[in-house]
Amino acid sequence: MAEHANTFLLLTILGLVTILLIFGMKYFSVGRQARMRLANEGAYRELAERGAAAQAAGATSIAAIQADLVEVKTKLVAIEKVLREVE
Repeated sequence: MAEHANTFLLLTILGLVTILLIFGMKYFSVGRQARMRLANEGAYRELAERGAAAQAAGATSIAAIQADLVEVKTKLVAIEKVLREVE
C-alpha cells in the first residue's frame, strides 16, 4: 500500500489541478465576454451618437432648403405678377 501512496497523491493533485484549470478557464471566459460586451456597447453608443448628429445635421439642411424654396416661390410669384402686367 505504501508503494502506491505516491501514485495516489500524484493522481489527486492532477485531478485538483484539472478542476482548478476548468474553473479558471470558465471565469476567464466570462470575464472576457463581459469586456467584449462592454466594448460592443461602447461602439454601439458611439454609432448612435454619430447617427443622432447626422440626423440633426440633416434636419438643419432640410430647414435651409425649405427656406430657400420659400424664397424661390416668392420670387416666382413676383415674376408671374410682372408677366401678367406686361400682357
